[in-house]
Formats: sequence, structure tokens, C-alpha cells
Amino acid sequence: MDTQIITKFKIVKPTNEVFEAIVNPEKIGNFWFSSSSERWEKGRTPTLRYNEYDAEVVIHVLEVEENKKIVFAWGNDQETIVAITLKELDKTSTIIEVNESGLSEDDPEIINKMIGQKEGWVYTLTCLKGYLENGVTTLRASLVF
Repeated sequence: MDTQIITKFKIVKPTNEVFEAIVNPEKIGNFWFSSSSERWEKGRTPTLRYNEYDAEVVIHVLEVEENKKIVFAWGNDQETIVAITLKELDKTSTIIEVNESGLSEDDPEIINKMIGQKEGWVYTLTCLKGYLENGVTTLRASLVF
């Protein structure tokens, strides 16, 4: 069973703006986490905080290729690898792809976890698109569990 989750979106913004929104701690709070303790760079371990859910996670940044790729590991009960790739369509548009892998196919909750992660990535990229294309910062942390 293939347990990787792939989510793709087109964002009508240049690749450098999409990249910066993710790695810059001053911007990430506009669409994803409440805060990031530091800029995402290879070898760093930023702490990401969700104030609304009283939760935080530490990620391990494994690879960064400016305006092209960000790879990190995260997870509490099981660590997964997330690869975010950015492809420039033209000077004004970017395809962003998120590929999360490493979920255990032996986990009895694998289907629910995959659905949850896919839902999370679709939501995160929707928030990113709203923020970058229209300046909307109120979508973040709107999910009700």
C-alpha cells in the first residue's frame, strides 16, 4: 500500500513569494501556524505553535533549495517526511506540491490518518492561496475538531 499523500495547488504569485511565506516566521502566521520560532533553513529545528489549539510541534528541516524545495520531518507518535516543491509556471504563477510520506501501512488507523493529513494539506494550501492572492489572514485555524 502506498501511504504517501500528495496535494497540489496553483497559486497566482511568483515562486519566491510562495517560498518566503512558508520559511519566514513573520509570514507563516498569516496562513498556517500561529508562529514559527525561526526561519526554516537546513539543519534547523523550528518550533511551530498553534495558539488556538494549544499545540506545538518541532520540525527538523532536512533540505532547503531556495524558491524550489523544502523538506522536513515532523510528527508526534510517528515521524513523517514532508517535501514541498515549487514549480514556476511563469513569472506570476506557481504550482506547489506537498508530498508527505512515512506513514506506516501496518497502522490500523492508516486510512483515517491519510484522510486527515490530506484534509490538512488541502486546507493549509487553501489558506496559503487566500493569503497570497487576496491578503486573507482569517482562514488560519478555522477548522473545528
